[in-house]
Amino acid sequence: MGVILDRPGVTDADRKQRAELVARAAELVPLLARNAQRTEQDRRVADENIAALIGAGLFRITQPKRFGGWEVDFRTKLEIVRELGRGCGSTAWVASLLTGGSWFLGMWNEQVQQDVWDADPEARVAGVVAPGGTAALVDGGYRVSGRWAYCSGSLHAQWLFLGVPILGADGTAVDHGSVLLPAGDVTIEDTWFVTGMRGSGSNTVVAREVFVPRHRFVSARGLLAGQTDTPFRDEALYRVPFAASAPTDLVGPQLGLARAALDLVLAKAPTRGIAHTEYTSQTEAPTVQLAVARAASLIEIAELLAYRSAADIDEAGRRGEFPDYPARARVRMDVAQAVVHARDAIRELVSTHGAASFAESNPLQRIWRDSEVASRHAVANPEISAQLYGRALLGLAEGANSMV
Repeated sequence: MGVILDRPGVTDADRKQRAELVARAAELVPLLARNAQRTEQDRRVADENIAALIGAGLFRITQPKRFGGWEVDFRTKLEIVRELGRGCGSTAWVASLLTGGSWFLGMWNEQVQQDVWDADPEARVAGVVAPGGTAALVDGGYRVSGRWAYCSGSLHAQWLFLGVPILGADGTAVDHGSVLLPAGDVTIEDTWFVTGMRGSGSNTVVAREVFVPRHRFVSARGLLAGQTDTPFRDEALYRVPFAASAPTDLVGPQLGLARAALDLVLAKAPTRGIAHTEYTSQTEAPTVQLAVARAASLIEIAELLAYRSAADIDEAGRRGEFPDYPARARVRMDVAQAVVHARDAIRELVSTHGAASFAESNPLQRIWRDSEVASRHAVANPEISAQLYGRALLGLAEGANSMV
């Protein structure tokens, strides 16, 4: 029995396409699981995984149909990434962020999209929205310099969007947003030395006096107000609220990691006893029965919250409406709580499985580490999300955080 929560406007054709693409992702789970340890050791997604995702067309799920992409809704993307996360958290994370980059690019002007996909329809886009450098106004464009940390997917991208303030002639900021650069115009510093999500390769991008044409900039002010640069107003995927939608990139991997942990514990329980008790099989122990029930329920709650956020986003895009602040704040809250519930489920399962969870040969310890690290992303901070939602419920003016 699956979760049925979905947007009101979903069609049978949408569901058929979703089922096909989710099935493609599920077929890759054994491969990703086999390569998970190598992905972690190499601190980058295995090339075999990247090739498999390309072959299955899964990097193109959020690319406009005009360039041969699937242009799926957010619910479909969540389910696809969840499946990938059952095999490898780092691979799912990179896939989620790179497809997030393609979605973001669909909001930019037509010339930018042609720059990227006319020459290479398979081109992938990574980036960092947070400002890590500056862009000085020059004749015909901008001169960009700076350092952008935590750029997930940068090892597998052909283009990069980078957050910047735009500086006028006197050095003061006149706007802020993102610029788009070919990956060949920057260097990537190997800085991603962490205990979890080691394979995501979320390294630091460095730009030194790189010229960026004027059309390869998008203003954050417009995006946060529900305005986009794309002239293709009939494409629902690219008229969803940017700030509310972008954080959903962080949820799919967590759902997959939690499902993988549950599957592993359930599979091992019949042949594992509990030391210093009469139980020769964990399945007979009431403590284990209660624990797996709690974990499964937490995962189901996480999925319900994630899918509700996707339904709200997708329906707003279908209607071409910009949701009000309370609605956007609730999406942000749903995303954060989905991440927290998935993480709590994994913690429950690790404790239930016992000390063997932490053997290096046991995938459960990697799942646990991946979840603990990924769930600390600033955009998924549960306290900040709760503050934003609480302010909205109390009728306070927008504030505290712009990413809503």
